[in-house]
Amino acid sequence: MTCLIKGCNFVLKNIPHEAFVYQKDSDPEFRFQTNHPNIFPYLLVNIGSGVSIVKVETEDRFEWIGGSSIGGGTFWGLGALLTKTKKFDELLHLASKGQHANVDMLVQDVYGGAHQTLGLSGNLIASSFGKSATADREFCKEDMAKSLLHMISNDIGQLACLHARLHRLDRVYFGGFFIRGHPVTMRTITYSINFFSKGEVQALFLRHEGYLGAIGAFLKGAEQDNPNQYSWGENYAGSSGLMSSSPELCPTQRARSGTFDLLEMDRLERPLVNLPLLLDPSSYVPDTVDLTDDALARKYWLTCFEEALDGVVKRAVASQPGSVDATERAEKFRQKYWGKLQTLRHQPFAYGTLTVRSLLDTREHCLNEFNFPDPYSKVKQKENGVALKCFPRVIRCLDALGWEERQLALVKGLLAGNVFDWGAKAVSDVLESDPQFGFEEAKMKLQERPWLVDSYSKWLQRLKGPPHKCALIFADNSGIDVILGVFPFVRELLSRGTEVILACNSGPALNDVTYCESLIVAERIAAMDPVVHSALREERLLLMQTGSSSPCLDLSRLDKGLAMLVRERGADLVVIEGMGRAVHTNYYAALRCESLKLAVLKNSWLAERLGGRLFSVIFKYEVPAE
Repeated sequence: MTCLIKGCNFVLKNIPHEAFVYQKDSDPEFRFQTNHPNIFPYLLVNIGSGVSIVKVETEDRFEWIGGSSIGGGTFWGLGALLTKTKKFDELLHLASKGQHANVDMLVQDVYGGAHQTLGLSGNLIASSFGKSATADREFCKEDMAKSLLHMISNDIGQLACLHARLHRLDRVYFGGFFIRGHPVTMRTITYSINFFSKGEVQALFLRHEGYLGAIGAFLKGAEQDNPNQYSWGENYAGSSGLMSSSPELCPTQRARSGTFDLLEMDRLERPLVNLPLLLDPSSYVPDTVDLTDDALARKYWLTCFEEALDGVVKRAVASQPGSVDATERAEKFRQKYWGKLQTLRHQPFAYGTLTVRSLLDTREHCLNEFNFPDPYSKVKQKENGVALKCFPRVIRCLDALGWEERQLALVKGLLAGNVFDWGAKAVSDVLESDPQFGFEEAKMKLQERPWLVDSYSKWLQRLKGPPHKCALIFADNSGIDVILGVFPFVRELLSRGTEVILACNSGPALNDVTYCESLIVAERIAAMDPVVHSALREERLLLMQTGSSSPCLDLSRLDKGLAMLVRERGADLVVIEGMGRAVHTNYYAALRCESLKLAVLKNSWLAERLGGRLFSVIFKYEVPAE
């Protein structure tokens, strides 16, 4: 039991889309829940041979509060006697084809048309197996299995509801061998809970419920390593997804009949926590578009990632010229990622809510699996070298401008820098075909003002007021973006008397700048620029890592050290730049302080969807309501 609870706490804390509600007639039928920052208290209803109901209050405090001898074993045992079917899954398969009303006595059978005066639906079961007592005929196996499933599910649902009400709990998770992701059991449990609680309690299921005991046992065995001090992440390359029960989809994958065939978790180097500046961490959703729901967007983005695959394979091989097996490994990467994309075409819910972020992260996980941790390393080194040579000239030009002109030039520099994104096909095509394409050329590409989203005048007005205390800036790409776009902007804030925390990825993703690379870049810039030099020395400019290795940004999973520094320094401005961090994610993120979200739309489909065109500009300055 201890292992079961440890495992449940672990998946709820570490896997963002772990819990879901099951809605049979929705498309898709799985609705994933956003993890609440505080997972306690909750009720865990474990349906194995019997039923155990456990109230979980903290990491280490839980109590068994009830249960029943009528559970999965009862369904299996009675089902075997009634149908002569010995296999549990076959019994469920029979139940999925049956009509329980042929065996059960319904309210309308007892009361006729008068049931409406009682306020009851005529289709409600008045007596399970009630018709079999008086009928002389044989009943078919399918109908008996369905009746039995309803009888046991309704009993469990009512019991769970009563305990939830008694202990004032609205989060009830169901797990155990009886559930295992079978739609037919999830549907009957969901109906039962909804009926008995009058919709006040939701039946929640877990993507990895078959693993709770095993994970708990592992954590218990690793207690001397204090596993709770780490954060963990699901590895999409190694994990198989939540399976669909429809036989036409990958029937062979149901052979082992579990919800999951394989789960792989990565232990992350550092603990991850919420950004303290989130307005409401419990309602924060990082992703802008849910591709599980939006079929049109899903089709577009899956095709987009398929078409980009050749380029990624080519880049991976080129990043390791000395390796004899790079081509072979890159081919294995291609097959693996292509396979994942096909799974997601048929089962978009396989890994929780499908988003552009999860597609990007899956690609990074697959690259890492075949030992391509940083395919863009050579590109980044080259671009950093070129940009550093241009830095003194860019600063001289900026310093020669009047104050108001300079503010617009700095913002345009940030935006032009953001064009240099190897993850966007429209840009990588230009960069591959025109090696001379640089900072000034990128400025020419930008949309003229007014921009697609344009709060620049409001931002300029704010700059005429007192300086911000501390700005937290999430950087995007290396090379021109960070060196000629971000650092001049940072330098201006420092000159105003604002402290700056520059946060970069902990690990590589596309051509995004990493924390380690930012240290080298900052040192080189400090050698050329006294403003940056003194700010680094006096710790008014601090370089930090985000805890992420993704081209997107999840503000609910940030490095704990960064979160503590943000709180200590009293950050009152957050700047998020780039399409991945400010459009695919965080476009609607509400913060407790001022924020700047800026990006250049380097994908024509997305630009059109937002009402613009390729290279349209997003400049979104937001001030929280008083």
